[in-house]
Amino acid sequence: MQRLLTFIMLLTILSPMSVAQKKHKSDKSNSAPKTDDVVVVDDESCGCELVFIDGIQTTERDGKFGFKLADGTEIVKPQYMFVDKFKNGYCIVLRDYDRYGLINKEGKEVVPCEYQNVTLPADGMIRVQKDGLYGFVHEDGTPAIEPQYRAASTFNEGLAVVAVDIDSFTVSYGYIDKENRIVIQPKYQYANPFYNGYAVVKQYERNGMIDRNGKMVFPAKYEFLSAMDNNGIFLVMDPEGDHIAMFNRKFKQITPYQYDDFISYSDGFYVFVKHGQKGLIDAKGKEHFGLYDNVGGFQNGFCMVRKNDKYGIIDKKGKFILPLEYSNKSTLGDAYTFHEGLALVMKNDSCGFINTKGEIVIPLQYQSGFYFEDGLCPVQKNGVWGYIDHSGNVKIPFIFLAASPFEYHRAEVYYNNNVHKINPDGKCIKSCKDFPKW
Repeated sequence: MQRLLTFIMLLTILSPMSVAQKKHKSDKSNSAPKTDDVVVVDDESCGCELVFIDGIQTTERDGKFGFKLADGTEIVKPQYMFVDKFKNGYCIVLRDYDRYGLINKEGKEVVPCEYQNVTLPADGMIRVQKDGLYGFVHEDGTPAIEPQYRAASTFNEGLAVVAVDIDSFTVSYGYIDKENRIVIQPKYQYANPFYNGYAVVKQYERNGMIDRNGKMVFPAKYEFLSAMDNNGIFLVMDPEGDHIAMFNRKFKQITPYQYDDFISYSDGFYVFVKHGQKGLIDAKGKEHFGLYDNVGGFQNGFCMVRKNDKYGIIDKKGKFILPLEYSNKSTLGDAYTFHEGLALVMKNDSCGFINTKGEIVIPLQYQSGFYFEDGLCPVQKNGVWGYIDHSGNVKIPFIFLAASPFEYHRAEVYYNNNVHKINPDGKCIKSCKDFPKW
């Protein structure tokens, strides 16, 4: 964790404005952990903090790991060499080298620790590897398909990709169902999982798309072909391999082959690259709002744009709520996005905050800043850091050489050559020796 503060300090020295990467969302409670969330609580007995993920905390004793609940109930005695984090009620564990298994929230080994590789459940099935071969176990731990495939994907939409040895020199890919029936013959050079009813397959070094019956619905003649997304859109690189076009679920081309790349999708728009510039395009293939040197993508109805080293913010109608006259000397990419209704902006080497109407609500008076979380934001003034609230009131004084945004109701601060952790009240809760009182 100390490396994070060192990184923040370097950014502070190198650039007047520093902005953290996209924050994690967490429960706002400061006391009891909740299921399927990450909660940090103070443990007065040890003067430390406990991180509960999915309502469960990792414990360690003599180099072995186990788990306990928030009330101290031990659900798994320390016995594993490695444990992952719980996700959707399951956790991958390692008992010995190459002996992975899967436990549930009750501490039961749903999959015994006897496999070289284990995945979390997907589509009701768990992929396992034994003696170099892949098979599957039902989510309840009962055997499903004995390990027998050289390669296999996880299940998706009821089917899994498997590699089958055709002869001693040839491996081909096909699809099986959950009963281990081959439903699409292994005849492809490579195959990808099904998404939205279709899968991308490779034949003779070219990609095409098949349906669940194995019918080639889009010819295998393309160097690049993306999976069909939830909008029914997929991307195709022309046969010469130069540019990309958009196609819809009817396999109709809806844009010319003119794009260099597609970067992301959010809030109804894709970010594309064309002739070295970026823009926004909808799922019908219509471009919007012009081209810019950089486009951040829409988040909560707003999008950062940059042109000629000047930054602004547009809404989903293309209206500038913040004109293209602001700057950003940060080396990170989270500038000019809203967190808790406020966005950090910079002009003439000074930082402040605007609301979603584009109004400056906290004056441009800081050297640097991050984003709001738990109602507080770290900002720098006169070379030191403190925390302000949404109204610009100082809630934690300017005394730190470096400070991070809050995450899981905790923030790191650098004071008197030490890294400390504080809560939103400004109280030190970890590494508190020599921490100031106010």
